[in-house]
Amino acid sequence: MLTVLVLLPTVVAALLLCVPGAAPHGLFRWAWVATAAAELALAVTVWVGYRADGGEGIGYEVRARWIPSAGVGYHVGVDGLSLPLTALTCVLFLACALYGLRGRQRVREFAALFLFLQTTCLGLFVALDLILFFLFFDLSIVAMYFVIAGWGHGGAARAALKFFLYTFLGSLALLLGFIGLYLAAEPHTFDIVELTREDPLAGRSAYGALVLLAVAVGLAVKTPTVPFHTWLPPAHTEAPAAGSAILAGVLLKMGTYGFLRIAMPVLPAAWRTYAVVFVVVGVVSVLYGALVALAQTDFKRMIAYTSVNHMGYVVLAVGAAGSVGGGRDAARQLAVTGSVVQMVSHGLLTGALFLLAGALYERGRTYDMAAYSGVAGRAPVLAACTGVAAFASLGLPGFSGFVAEFQILAGSLGPRPVATALAVPGILLTAALFLRALQRVFLGPPRLPVAAPGADRPFPDLRAHEGAAVVPLLVLGVVIGLAPRFLLDVVEPASRQVLELLAR
Repeated sequence: MLTVLVLLPTVVAALLLCVPGAAPHGLFRWAWVATAAAELALAVTVWVGYRADGGEGIGYEVRARWIPSAGVGYHVGVDGLSLPLTALTCVLFLACALYGLRGRQRVREFAALFLFLQTTCLGLFVALDLILFFLFFDLSIVAMYFVIAGWGHGGAARAALKFFLYTFLGSLALLLGFIGLYLAAEPHTFDIVELTREDPLAGRSAYGALVLLAVAVGLAVKTPTVPFHTWLPPAHTEAPAAGSAILAGVLLKMGTYGFLRIAMPVLPAAWRTYAVVFVVVGVVSVLYGALVALAQTDFKRMIAYTSVNHMGYVVLAVGAAGSVGGGRDAARQLAVTGSVVQMVSHGLLTGALFLLAGALYERGRTYDMAAYSGVAGRAPVLAACTGVAAFASLGLPGFSGFVAEFQILAGSLGPRPVATALAVPGILLTAALFLRALQRVFLGPPRLPVAAPGADRPFPDLRAHEGAAVVPLLVLGVVIGLAPRFLLDVVEPASRQVLELLAR
């Protein structure tokens, strides 16, 4: 089941590239939509089957020999950490396929590239072998590079190159850490499950610190956290809307997921020793991301910096979970659970915000907030959806963002009270920046950018394909905010297992 889920998009992408480019664009668009819908149906089937089997441990596990002489195998499976992110990936790729139904620029290549990108994202989340994880980690960088460079805006080539160099350098650091784990294990292996069970670096503090440094740098670049975040704003600003939605909604989660899947359970002693470093980095990312976002005049760039803020909460939570002892186990489990919910929530809401920003750009040909005013009067549905996404993203009760941030702050407060108190103002700053953006763009006297084609004509409201992409993401944000039990029942057993491994 997982192999089909991972490889089906690439198979369809290869078939699309065999079709002559002169074929009707609708063929490529609807093939993309149909494949993304089939992937979501498979993900739902996996979710239901996993719950039916008890919802604990690794499900749908597959092991096969690949490069046995090097200790590398094809090992995949899902649990409460990876299953929500696998489902999130399928939801966002379907939303992007629907959003691209009116695309006209090299449609065949665009659809094939996104389908291949979906394989790399799903493959990483189900991988249980370090080299398999690294393979999909690197291939996602390559695919996103071509998305930005080939379909981005004016400065896309420079932004894509910066994105590639930064994240590829991070992946090299990650590979060094993986090799360090391989050499420490007896017998040598890259299998994550076996490495977790053996704990090969127990009692080797210096070695463990170096391996954790390499792994953490590689994952921090992809997350991204301060100070490894500088590639993110230009990449988001110049990428097409669908590319930004996947970059923020899925690719950033590869870093934070790596902390939960690899760094914490495989390197428990080193993680406990240096957990305070991750707490500090998380708090700095929360505050810095919100403050810099507040200063932006570019709507899309502002949303990009909020990703630094939101991912900072995840890093704070996983750092606080490393504070073992003192009767705080329940709080630490709450923090880990909240970090997974935050990844899902951020993917849904920020993905929706980037698609809405793309809709705004299609109408006004600029992201400069000063160029707009009174958009709500001409496009009330667009304004309403943007308002819902913004309020959900700042953590208003009733939305998934509130559930995630409440769990993170409540779970981190016991182990790290000072750091958690310092991170709380980040919520106020996020509220301020979103309210300021909504007021500037959607309220006030009507005004459109001079560059907008037909600025003297009515401003088009949200079109059907845009609404079909955005509205389900917002509905899911509300469902998780009001009835999160279906998600928490899957995540909590995995969170408990991570803490048990961390306490060894």
